[in-house]
Amino acid sequence: MMTNEQLAVIADQICPMYAIVDAKGYIQRVGPTLRKLRPDLKWEGRRFFRVFDLSRPRRVRSMADLVNTAGSKLHLHFRDTPQTSLKGVLVPLPQGQGAIINLSFGISVLEAVRDYDLTSADFSPTDLTIEMLYLVEAKSAAMEASRQLNLRLQGAKIAAEEQAFTDTLTGLKNRRAMDHILDRLISGGRDFALMHLDLDYFKQVNDTLGHAAGDAVLQHVARVMVECTRQSDTVARVGGDEFVLIFNDLRDLRQIEGLARRLISELEVPIPYGGKMCKISASAGTTLSAWHSGTFTAAEILNESDVALYAAKGSGRAQHCFYEKGMENKVLALDH
Repeated sequence: MMTNEQLAVIADQICPMYAIVDAKGYIQRVGPTLRKLRPDLKWEGRRFFRVFDLSRPRRVRSMADLVNTAGSKLHLHFRDTPQTSLKGVLVPLPQGQGAIINLSFGISVLEAVRDYDLTSADFSPTDLTIEMLYLVEAKSAAMEASRQLNLRLQGAKIAAEEQAFTDTLTGLKNRRAMDHILDRLISGGRDFALMHLDLDYFKQVNDTLGHAAGDAVLQHVARVMVECTRQSDTVARVGGDEFVLIFNDLRDLRQIEGLARRLISELEVPIPYGGKMCKISASAGTTLSAWHSGTFTAAEILNESDVALYAAKGSGRAQHCFYEKGMENKVLALDH
């Protein structure tokens, strides 16, 4: 006849989450994995029902009742915390010596592995739990790889969108970005001022010093404009030497005039390039969304700023003008 000790040695290998209980309900031995769940507990000699609370079958009140559940699935959990849920099945030992109860985690295995730092060595080599854990790990790895790929794709998408809205030479917004921002401001009913700025004498720089000098001048102009505006404002290069500045929530004419004068003054400072000085200036025209009592389009307000710009150029270089109704006729007269 096999002794309990011999039985336990075999059980340690093939079902390491077992408990051997004598006929009076006292624990005689537990498997290595079960012991790992409560390493400070002195298992031997403890009553099984003092360690575990059996939730199903509900009729079990004694060791005799427990033995009568042989072959049925047991639902139980630890009485102390963490109250890990377990599943079990009981097999009676010969000659009424008690029973061996094989336990498992069931669907709570993932939490148990996390809470008790279990490894594959804590399960039977044939336990499907191991395969499930490998599948979970593989799924987690695949999901993480997918998440990283999505992040890279999202980053690439953002970079592509940013590039599509950026002037590559100056780093400013381009015309497409300006159109998008204008449409958003107009549809949202936001107040803004729009300034159209054009460089004076830029063609002479290109003609006398070359396009590389012209590019350096444009990059310098972009830096000046960014420094003179707020972070909430928009500076866009919309043509060779044409720029549009959008000032959010700004309708103070004196403040706008001050900004224009500062920009023009800064841009009149000669720009060194290749041992020579590039001299330019700027003219600007501004209109305000607040001057429109009804609905208006981006094309209409851009045309107003363009008319004001030409009026400024007609008044002499390095000038700034606000748009006025009827200014179109004055500009036409200047052209003639």
